[in-house]
Amino acid sequence: MNKAEAIRIIDEKQALLDDVNDSIWEYAETAFQEFKSMDKLCEALEQEGFKVEKGVGDIPTAFTGTYGHGKPVIGLLGEFDALSGLSQVGGCPEKKALVPGAAGHGCGHNCLGTASLAAAIAVKNYLEHNPQVSGTVIYFGCPGEEGGSGKAFMAREGVFKDLDAAITWHPASTNNVTSGSSLANYQVKYRFYGTSAHAAGDPHLGRSALDAVELMNVGVQFLREHMIDEARVHYAILDAGGYSPNVVQPYAEVLYLIRSPKNSQVEELYQRVNKIAQGAALMTETRMEMEFIKGCSNTIPNNVLEAQLYENFKEIGVPKYTPEEHEFARQIIAHYEAGPNAMDGAAGTTKAWGKELAEYQAEHGVSLNDFLLSLQSYDKASAGSTDVGDVSWNCPTAQIHVVTTAAKTPGHSWQFTSCNRTSIAHKGVNCAGKVMGATVIDLIENPEIIKKANEEFLERLEGETYKCPIPAGIKPQAINPKK
Repeated sequence: MNKAEAIRIIDEKQALLDDVNDSIWEYAETAFQEFKSMDKLCEALEQEGFKVEKGVGDIPTAFTGTYGHGKPVIGLLGEFDALSGLSQVGGCPEKKALVPGAAGHGCGHNCLGTASLAAAIAVKNYLEHNPQVSGTVIYFGCPGEEGGSGKAFMAREGVFKDLDAAITWHPASTNNVTSGSSLANYQVKYRFYGTSAHAAGDPHLGRSALDAVELMNVGVQFLREHMIDEARVHYAILDAGGYSPNVVQPYAEVLYLIRSPKNSQVEELYQRVNKIAQGAALMTETRMEMEFIKGCSNTIPNNVLEAQLYENFKEIGVPKYTPEEHEFARQIIAHYEAGPNAMDGAAGTTKAWGKELAEYQAEHGVSLNDFLLSLQSYDKASAGSTDVGDVSWNCPTAQIHVVTTAAKTPGHSWQFTSCNRTSIAHKGVNCAGKVMGATVIDLIENPEIIKKANEEFLERLEGETYKCPIPAGIKPQAINPKK
């Protein structure tokens, strides 16, 4: 059986894949609580003949599905967690929560996990019909990407250390092979403990924890002038100390997310933020505690794997859509809060992509980007972060974007949630599965590609070895969305 024949099984399994995709969308489980989603994927893997192991990396919702024997060992990364507060009726072009306040798949991870499953099934089909071929494919069920850095926790426990390469993808509004890096980050809670008192009767006896949080935030605002341009610091006040303004707040809590292009730069910035927190506690005579929540590494790109993905993307082609699907996309676009200022993410990544998108949309209109962007290799770090970075420090890693949403769809939005339970998303899952599956088969058939990818990988590391940004002893924390 050759590669083209092997990936055709994805078409035969489309009903299974649609069911997995839509079921995970309906479960909409947030970080490290994805038990139904995990069971759905594991059931499909077992049904298809994979050996399944749950609880890998000491994370209850992390798992693997393995098939084959010998080397090379290729990983396919699957995600399946949702985002809090993004519940939305699927396939509805207007904002309408399915369950008000509940979670929703506003980043398309229901599609992400399903297409990686499709790719794994295609590779298993190839290996099963070519028993003389040495090679192993492992589906990695990676929980808690959103705010949890599940892959970083898994990497800390050595889950990815024996891989020869890893392939993944992400739902998007464009079809392209991704390149470049991403921002490393730390997420940290700062808690301040003060002394309550009557804010009018005896304010001099109180020590305000809320004052400490506010002073910390002001201090960080002044720090922004003295950070590198690419660094980012965000915060959310989790507990402002209560509802009574006539009580000096005895407790307050703030969550910080600190980002920079490299792990070492995040660590440096983290230490400076810590000093500001300590200073705020001194100024207010409160006590400060901090809790490290999670971290993730910057991404190491691999142009060799990117080129292989692109060749398969060109050969397989992008999804094609019906007039009804184009009309649905136009209705979605009409409800963008950003209006005419909305932009496809890829347009801001490289000038070439921006020009290609502008020219295409000027000629065809703005609905669905049903074309493949050119191959662009670059080292620039995107403004976002991903725990795929921690995998990329362990082995050559590459990923693609495939359309599952209307053009210019903002990430982490109700529009994204709506689109990812439609036929548009199903077609994107099919395409992504084929491109990734075909590329994994190429790596199994051609060891020279892996050799070159590894040479580039080692060159980019410049002698550094992987050090997980999450300290030993820190456990993954579940996100509890409003129900």
